[in-house]
Formats: sequence, structure tokens, C-alpha cells
Amino acid sequence: MTVSGAARGTAGGSSPARPVPAGRGPDEAAARQARERLERQRRTRTAQLVIIEHETETRGDRAALEPALARCATLRQALRDIEAALARVDAGTYGLCEDCGEPISQARLEILPHARRCVLCQQRRHQTGP
Repeated sequence: MTVSGAARGTAGGSSPARPVPAGRGPDEAAARQARERLERQRRTRTAQLVIIEHETETRGDRAALEPALARCATLRQALRDIEAALARVDAGTYGLCEDCGEPISQARLEILPHARRCVLCQQRRHQTGP
């Protein structure tokens, strides 16, 4: 996937949207702030990807390329996650856990704005697998 494709990414792999109970989704100001944080992260990750892709094009040593290629894959996944979070902002479901439907803590969203799950559901997922 190219940088432009990664930046446009899709919300692939996300659960079907659930109706949002009144008062559960973010208010307008919170949604605007979330969008700004996510767009800032998207710009940062896209810039990082451009730099690393350029570096990989100029390197000849395959062993030196492997860490850079792994980083590119990680950045592309982060961009897909960010796009999915922006779609949740648009749908009014941003900040709600995809598994249990409960609000994700504000502290978690500040650290990981594209979080799909609350801490408890994410821990369960790590223990049992996807």
C-alpha cells in the first residue's frame, strides 16, 4: 500500500456500527477535539511513513531494510486505525467500546485516540486472542 492509500485507509475489520444510546456518544466539542487529535496523528504518521519509505528506497542492504519495513507496516496499521476512529467520530460512536458498548475512559483516549476498546475488553482480547 502506498502512503496515499495508507492515509486514506479504510475502517476495515471494525465491528458493525451499533445504535448510539442518547447521551452516550461524544458531545460536539469532544468530537471536534477528538477529530483534531486524530487528524494531527494522521499527519504525523503519514510524514513518518514518507520518510521511512524514502529511506528504504535508497538502502541496498536487505538486513538494514527489515526494521524499516516492519516500521512501515506498523505505521500503515496505525493509519488504518486512525481512519477507523475518524469514521467512528462521524458515526457518533467514537469513545464507545466496540465490544461492550461502554464509554472508553478519557485518559485512555488521550493516550491512544484511536482506541477501539475499553481497557477491560482489550485485556480480555489479549488473553483470549481475536
